[in-house]
Amino acid sequence: MAPNGFAILIGAGPTSGAGVARILAHPARGNMAVALLARNPTNLENLATSLRSSIPGGSAVIQPFPTDTDPEKLRRAFSDISAHPSFSGLKLQIAIWHVKHSSKKPFLSETAEAFNESIQTYTTGAFAFAQEALRMMYEQNGGETSLAETGGKKKGTIVFTGTLGALRTNAEFNAYGAGRAGARMVAQGLAKEVSKNGVHVVHTIANGPIRDEDSEETRTGVRMSAESVGKTYLWLHEQDPSLWTHELDLRPAQEKF
Repeated sequence: MAPNGFAILIGAGPTSGAGVARILAHPARGNMAVALLARNPTNLENLATSLRSSIPGGSAVIQPFPTDTDPEKLRRAFSDISAHPSFSGLKLQIAIWHVKHSSKKPFLSETAEAFNESIQTYTTGAFAFAQEALRMMYEQNGGETSLAETGGKKKGTIVFTGTLGALRTNAEFNAYGAGRAGARMVAQGLAKEVSKNGVHVVHTIANGPIRDEDSEETRTGVRMSAESVGKTYLWLHEQDPSLWTHELDLRPAQEKF
């Protein structure tokens, strides 16, 4: 079955990104071609190969594009995706910021330079990724036309995977909390600006560990299943303009809150 569009996932690792990508690419689920973005070229290629072999039918389109969160490198990655033959004739359906980034340091041991680098890596990266995704969605769907002009046509979905650190932070996690909260504000401001133009923007709060496994812990709600996260993101993408979720709390059943 030919893909019905494509997804871009940055933060494609074996712990959680793999399960999300598997759902998006599965012909009985998202049936999308998937562009995987992450820093390590070898690990990314191995992950793409593993995912292709794990999806039934043998026709899953999954391509790796090594990059970090530097804005210029992200721009090149999006350009490479646009030019790649696997995505020719397809439209971007969903773009997912799924980057893990943590920084813990006593306040007086932190430096302004390291603090700024942490913000640049995570928050500025989230901004640049979403900006490129939005540009692509507009280019593929007639520009910044409104839902009123297009009869309610959805142009795509941008998802930011956040954590509880976006809402509150702990001692020695100043840079981490600032970065996560900053990305949440990027998502909120973007949603208020572009929802009327048919771009659905979501910020999720993943409160608890995510694992790409079917285990006793995932079945009994100790840990989140990465595939369950993928199914939730697909459900968000399938929402029509009559009801759009902007922020969603994700947690396994046994996680305390």
